[in-house]
Amino acid sequence: MMMKRVLLLTLVAAGCGALAALAYAWHGEIAPISPPPAAAFERAQIERGASLALIGDCRTCHTAPGGTTFAGGLAMPTPFGTIYSTNITPDPETGIGRWPLAAFVRAMREGVDREGRHLYPAFPYDHFSLTTDADLAALYAFLMTRGPVVATAPANQLPFPINIRLVLAGWKLLFFHPEPFKDDPARDATWNRGRYLVEGLAHCGACHTPRNLMGAEIRSRAFAGGAAEGWTAYPLGAQSPARVPWTKAALAQYLREGWQADHGVALGPMGPVTENLAEAPAQDIEAMADYLASLGTSASKTATPKAPAPDASGQRPQSAGWQAAAMALPADASAGRRVFAAACAVCHQAGRPLPLGGVDLALSTALAAETPQNLLNLILRGVPAADGVAAPIMPPFAAMDDTALTALLDYLRRDIAARPAWPDLAAAITAARRAAAPKTTANPAKGAL
Repeated sequence: MMMKRVLLLTLVAAGCGALAALAYAWHGEIAPISPPPAAAFERAQIERGASLALIGDCRTCHTAPGGTTFAGGLAMPTPFGTIYSTNITPDPETGIGRWPLAAFVRAMREGVDREGRHLYPAFPYDHFSLTTDADLAALYAFLMTRGPVVATAPANQLPFPINIRLVLAGWKLLFFHPEPFKDDPARDATWNRGRYLVEGLAHCGACHTPRNLMGAEIRSRAFAGGAAEGWTAYPLGAQSPARVPWTKAALAQYLREGWQADHGVALGPMGPVTENLAEAPAQDIEAMADYLASLGTSASKTATPKAPAPDASGQRPQSAGWQAAAMALPADASAGRRVFAAACAVCHQAGRPLPLGGVDLALSTALAAETPQNLLNLILRGVPAADGVAAPIMPPFAAMDDTALTALLDYLRRDIAARPAWPDLAAAITAARRAAAPKTTANPAKGAL
């Protein structure tokens, strides 16, 4: 009799627990509305939303290659599979045209769409949840006044059980604990504005913070470095591997222009970020730079000596193009130094300043980093020319064979960066070549974040 009672109580407790979990996971549908006319929103609010969308990098993630801006369909590879961004134009059937403001706010703050489905955290609502009511209303006004586009995202490519959205409720229970943003009264308005943007809409930590095995940011190691789309997102602040400490002025220039003489060029996923920030309000970029600079620099970090000063002709010693560099090589020059002289010296030792000259490699973070991932991406893919502005440019060297590439990386790492050789370069080169290879287009089918 006692055993039956214990069993019954256990079943009741399990049932109650299951019901409680279901209640936590379940979100009802928010009633759809007719798409509001553009006249329903004030011009100043729309303009404010446009600036916030630039800081949030919305058009980058919600625009597929060759697609219409904000119409979604961009493939976002994750360790768990590929997720495709959704259409956030006001199309009533395939976009968010029937979403009231309350549904938009719930998606941004809770990661739940209008129909009540949990959204995957590739949509960084763990950062967007910090956004104020006024800013969310401004973003909503901006998006709802874009041209509606009929576009359905491809289906997400995720394995079981991750493809079941209710599973995300458990992930949120473990890792998603949103709280409203609060100013630090000990700091000024500029710093607080910068922190609000960096940790909120700009979601810098989404790339620059390491993640655990379940894909959640390790908040105790905020800005300690992460990964994004086959690139290393370097640590920020005191943990940065930069050879020259970042300053507020350097950060502001880098964020606005996509390059900085002591720190190089914004590439990979960071490239579109700086393209968006170039159009954002200057005071917001200054505020972001102010906050990022406050994260500190390594106490032991000292600037690496710059390359020799240019001579009277305006060129650095032995750097009048690759021919002169090659002729100056000693007979016992290493294979890597010979590759550098033939392929790299014409720009990187020519003494021309950025943006049109080559970056001073003695200062390169890519050469000083723990892995050669970003340097390999840069060499294989190059730096494409910018449209209509003076910006860094570099041809791709994907045709360079693995033997020459290995020798070049060994030379750059040992002789230029004065660091120990990277281990297992062969595997790193193979992975980088695979990542740089052209991707196939997915078969369209309905999907969502």
